[in-house]
Amino acid sequence: QAQLVQSGGGLVQAGGSLRLSCATPRRMLSIYGWFRQAPGKEREAVAGINYNGERTDYADSVKGRFTVSRDNAEKMVYLQMDRLEPDDTAVYYCAAAYLNYDPNAYGNPSTYRFWGQGSQVTVAS
Repeated sequence: QAQLVQSGGGLVQAGGSLRLSCATPRRMLSIYGWFRQAPGKEREAVAGINYNGERTDYADSVKGRFTVSRDNAEKMVYLQMDRLEPDDTAVYYCAAAYLNYDPNAYGNPSTYRFWGQGSQVTVAS
């Protein structure tokens, strides 16, 4: 059984909103991150969240527009994306690990052991 199962994504007009979900069917992991990869570009960090949701970090490009959250009881992590822009078009991935949260490391893909399958987000201008 997959550790992380993503849902959400799709096509939206610029200025619109989407929410990505990341389910952890087996058990919640301690830290989660969201990444994205656009065609021809490297994977980049979008957001990170610690075990209880009290610490979150964001890439400058999404700060103030995206919100990461988690519901440990439901074993879910979310990425709410508002005021979307065409440059937000990418495949988005959730990632997780059994580690203590390090705000200096949340954006490093090698921090995470488990990855979701990816969700396509397309923002039309």
